[in-house]
Amino acid sequence: MQEEAWRDYLATPAPTRRDEAWRFANIKALDLSSFVAAPPILSEGKLINASTGFGACAAKLVFGNNALVHSEASGLPDGVTVQPLDVAARENEELFRRYFMSQPVELGSHKYAQLHKALLTGGVLVHVPKNVEVALPVEIFHWVEGENSSVFPHTLIVLEDNAKVTVVDHFKSADGARALACGINDFLLGPGAQLTYAAVQDWSRETVAFHLNSTIVDRDATSTALIANLGGGMVRNESLSKLAGEGSRSVMLSLNALDGNRVIDQRTLQDHAAKNATSDLLYRNALDDRSQAIFSGLIRVEPGNAQTDAYQKVENLMLSEDAVAHSMPGLEILNDDVRCTHGATSGGMNEDELFYMQARGIPEAVGRRLIVAGFFNALLDRIESGSLRAKLGELINERFGALS
Repeated sequence: MQEEAWRDYLATPAPTRRDEAWRFANIKALDLSSFVAAPPILSEGKLINASTGFGACAAKLVFGNNALVHSEASGLPDGVTVQPLDVAARENEELFRRYFMSQPVELGSHKYAQLHKALLTGGVLVHVPKNVEVALPVEIFHWVEGENSSVFPHTLIVLEDNAKVTVVDHFKSADGARALACGINDFLLGPGAQLTYAAVQDWSRETVAFHLNSTIVDRDATSTALIANLGGGMVRNESLSKLAGEGSRSVMLSLNALDGNRVIDQRTLQDHAAKNATSDLLYRNALDDRSQAIFSGLIRVEPGNAQTDAYQKVENLMLSEDAVAHSMPGLEILNDDVRCTHGATSGGMNEDELFYMQARGIPEAVGRRLIVAGFFNALLDRIESGSLRAKLGELINERFGALS
């Protein structure tokens, strides 16, 4: 499997600016020739101590340079599986073969998906059986250490009928060095299942990162996914959500704060493959200095899928005249009796709000930070889990409060 994937990676041409899926992309950053296999982690104990997460959890796995360095799962209900992918491939072979990278990568990064598949050595399977709820979150930490090291995180989540779980992925740099991260997620939700997922990306400012997400939502199931980009130099996010069953629902959220010359490139597809399904996408970007945010999203309603309700909105808060936002929302509707809306907005900081705060004794710099933090906190209100929302809010306020 991995040898075939490597041959496919080598045979697939590198993207160019002429490719629509890479329009406006930072093509120069796609030269991966300087990256090498990550060496064994040197600061194992330090990484374990730093993997504090959001408090009490049902299970926690910590990876350093693709290797599992810590695992605990004392809070899991009977029958729930949280294990490294290499173990899952042996002990849950049928499930692994059925769901691992089962959805084609169709938003532009097929080449890098094959690189991931060819070099994958770490990752996690989360499997929740029918009618089981995991009350506390499952937290997974992926650390990279060493100049030009490359890591390949993978999270495979399989929820059977009416299963429920919250999973948080943390992506972190141990030393601030330049690195390559090429990660993939596969989420499969059975009828009535509920998944809350958060990805907190805090790679170093020089890291090149690909995060490719695929979600398939069956009848009456609900997926809520949040991507928070706190770091990275050039980050490519691709998120496909397929509404495969009647009454399914997908909520896609992302918050991104950019400064310096950092680039966040996000491509999405809300694929309505069943009738009476709902998708709701809200992405918010705050851009300072010479940073860039690229968004290209498509709502696709396939033939015969009436009573579709789909929403897509991108909002850009421009903090610098030199920052650039490219927003390209789109619709492909092949059916009547649907409600689909999309839009993108870009604007500067509200000077009236800033003046109001200054008039009440709040310094301008503090006021600017409060406005940026409020811009993101409004998005977090979309997360139903109160504890997860509060923890993410604390992290966002701490990390993004300095952006102004």
